[in-house]
Amino acid sequence: MHPSIRDIWARYRAVHADAPEAAPAAFQFCDNAPDADICLALVLAGQKRATASSLAELQLAGLALPQPGELSIVTNGAGEAKAVIRTCSVDIRRFAEVDEEFARAEGEGDLTLAWWRSAHLAYFTRVLAGSGHVVNDELEIACERFELVYPR
Repeated sequence: MHPSIRDIWARYRAVHADAPEAAPAAFQFCDNAPDADICLALVLAGQKRATASSLAELQLAGLALPQPGELSIVTNGAGEAKAVIRTCSVDIRRFAEVDEEFARAEGEGDLTLAWWRSAHLAYFTRVLAGSGHVVNDELEIACERFELVYPR
């Protein structure tokens, strides 16, 4: 665990005395450091308020479906904790059912559904490679909306 994870959680708890002592899960967006840094900057700027994970990806990583109210620590591509987010909602949709509004909420690229589909098709193809999962319009996606709770 990067020391910054403990540090950011201590700072969060100093403002939120009701927060549990143990830090929540920490993660970076994307599957590479440059994209993780871009997404983190978008979160901190208030533009990115949603993210999408395939159910297959979560299963392969041994991760549970995010739940409303859960807190998470977001790191940059180097693993340094930079933000705390709270999950607001999670909707399960097929890849083909993700709409323009959700693509805009993700806050990436040119904010269009076409960009979202292209970028996420490439991402899911990379992270599910060799797993036996098929990446197509039927792939189940956890469409998660979140809010930035630290820093504000």
